[in-house]
Amino acid sequence: MTIGQHVPAPAQDVIVAALLHDAPEFAPKETDVYQTLTAAYGSEVARIIAVLQAEHRALDEPDPPIRVDDQSVLLASTADKIVALTSLLRRAQSTGKAPDFFDRRPVLRGLLPYFRAFQRAAHPRLPASMSAHLDAALMPLERATATASAQRVSTR
Repeated sequence: MTIGQHVPAPAQDVIVAALLHDAPEFAPKETDVYQTLTAAYGSEVARIIAVLQAEHRALDEPDPPIRVDDQSVLLASTADKIVALTSLLRRAQSTGKAPDFFDRRPVLRGLLPYFRAFQRAAHPRLPASMSAHLDAALMPLERATATASAQRVSTR
């Protein structure tokens, strides 16, 4: 849905890959998930998912690369970030203590600069509304984590 909000008539492969991008994480270890995806949905869907999985794994490394040269992957990756960050913010707000929520998530706080750098790098290649949507998801997270940081400093 997120891609469809910003891209008129998006390619079916992009939509399918965006919907199934977490499938490798949930597939049984003995299953060749990419062979299964290729058989069911085609090689382009499997390729996009493989690149998204590589991007997810890279987030566990210091200084993950930012790649914006593949439009299909860029759209699916941006949509994934919008959905994930918006969900995190909603969960944080539902606690009534968003700064505390983010204070307990140092890995997320550490990734926010990466997400911001991704948004800036992707901006020229994304539909303007999609870049703005990612920006709108990042801004309140950045504010909430800054508040959490300020509270940590003031209590020391």
